[in-house]
Amino acid sequence: MDAERIPEVAVIGGTGFYSLFDDVTEVEVDTPYGPPSAPVTVGTVAADGGPRTVAFLPRHGKHHAFPAHRVPYRANLWALRSLGVRQILAPCAVGGLQPELGPGTLVVPDQLVDRTTKRIQTYYDDGAVHVAFADPYCPRLRDTLLAGAPGGAVDGGTLVVIDGPRFSTRAESRWYSGNGWSVIGMTGHPEAILARELALCYATVCLVTDLDAGVEAGDEVSHAEVIRVFAEHLDRLRPALRDMAATVPADRDCGCSHALDGLDLPITLP
Repeated sequence: MDAERIPEVAVIGGTGFYSLFDDVTEVEVDTPYGPPSAPVTVGTVAADGGPRTVAFLPRHGKHHAFPAHRVPYRANLWALRSLGVRQILAPCAVGGLQPELGPGTLVVPDQLVDRTTKRIQTYYDDGAVHVAFADPYCPRLRDTLLAGAPGGAVDGGTLVVIDGPRFSTRAESRWYSGNGWSVIGMTGHPEAILARELALCYATVCLVTDLDAGVEAGDEVSHAEVIRVFAEHLDRLRPALRDMAATVPADRDCGCSHALDGLDLPITLP
């Protein structure tokens, strides 16, 4: 890739979000963990100081070929870093766990609870590589998402991540809600920790598509309803993310870039 086309910022698209630009260059990337979900598309956005190159990767593939539990998370993050990406905006569809977080609400969480059980969540299978993860999201990127969220977003909250592909039982949903957690999804982990293990800046904005089954009496969650609500809001979310990718500060004056300082890595990063 030409040096002037190196994308420092990327957007990872979630359920129903399979493209970001109209005029793009597709880049095939090979990784030690297999191919990513799809070829990475690279386009430009207007930014102060001139056009900025931005990468886009649909988390589930172009046509949602990969359900949440089979997304090639390690390959996806590795591929983006190998192209030069150092900052990632990662929107996702979620269920609301509190009555006030109904469909259409945008949430920029500051915490994460991992309830997955079978996902590989590290690049470091040898040696003692323990990466700090107390605050899983980049504070700088959170500020960017909060400032650019169309119609505003809830600042803070906890994203619970489950394996899927099934939705929660009502009892599980009530338990998550009773703990005070905010939203629930299937893709936010291990994506966040893999980004940290690559010293990338990473943050997510969650679009609530439904209230989870145990939050209020009523119908159970359906995949069709999730897709319908996400599609209703995609037209406002996609241009907002292009604008946010344009305004992300280039200076990474946060701890993310130093996440691996002092650690003896058993692999060479791209």
